[in-house]
Amino acid sequence: MADAPDRVRRPGQPASADVEAGLFTLPNLITLGRLFAVPAAVWLMLQHRLDIAFMVFVGAGISDAIDGWLARVRNARSALGALLDPIADKALLVSVYVTLAAIGVLPDWLAILVVFRDLLIVGGVIFLWVLGVPARIKPLMISKANTFAQIALAALALLLAGFGLSAPLLLEAAIWLVAVTTFASGAAYVRQAARLTGDGRP
Repeated sequence: MADAPDRVRRPGQPASADVEAGLFTLPNLITLGRLFAVPAAVWLMLQHRLDIAFMVFVGAGISDAIDGWLARVRNARSALGALLDPIADKALLVSVYVTLAAIGVLPDWLAILVVFRDLLIVGGVIFLWVLGVPARIKPLMISKANTFAQIALAALALLLAGFGLSAPLLLEAAIWLVAVTTFASGAAYVRQAARLTGDGRP
């Protein structure tokens, strides 16, 4: 979501009192709020208040869109924001999947697959770094599709379980869609990493 370490004002661009510098940009504060929502969502699910957890999850999704929009329109991109944003998103998704599996709403094997895929990618980046290979891992279309499928399934599972609704066929189809795209995404990243180690080109 961000490239530059701090907000840079272009020549001729008026300064804005609304745009803070460094850590305390509004987009960063929204992202931090989304990160702090993770333990709240986990606690709500463990207390079987999945209806409120669903609203927290949806709110987190809306905040993700808002902080990205604010970072663009207010020229408040920062290196910290670029780091925090994916951490907050991934922490929320992984926590939701693990907790929903723990309380029996989603299958255990799916949560394991989701977590393993993320560990595989992180481990691959660390492995490339140890080898001295620049980790130019490009975002893949299958990965974007997998992220969308994971978000949709988490929201669907929370909605159905939280409000006492029933759509077993839809839930089953969403589970298998997440499983297939998660596996395909992990395999695609492994292939990309193998090409990097093989010839040094992405």
